[in-house]
Amino acid sequence: MFADNTVSDAERERILALGAAHLATIYAAAGKAPVPADVMRIAFEEFSLLLDGTAARVALRELHRYQ
Repeated sequence: MFADNTVSDAERERILALGAAHLATIYAAAGKAPVPADVMRIAFEEFSLLLDGTAARVALRELHRYQ
């Protein structure tokens, strides 16, 4: 999918940000919600993607909307 040119860069970033938000939720200590800094760190460490705080917050909100 990520080699597919039909997916825009913005959509690709959104998908990876959601993945990082999901991982941040899994990695969070019991009873502690992940924060945007967690999403940004995981996006960089796992996907080599630099996310800004806004993208991380949007991904967390979007993820929690579907849970």
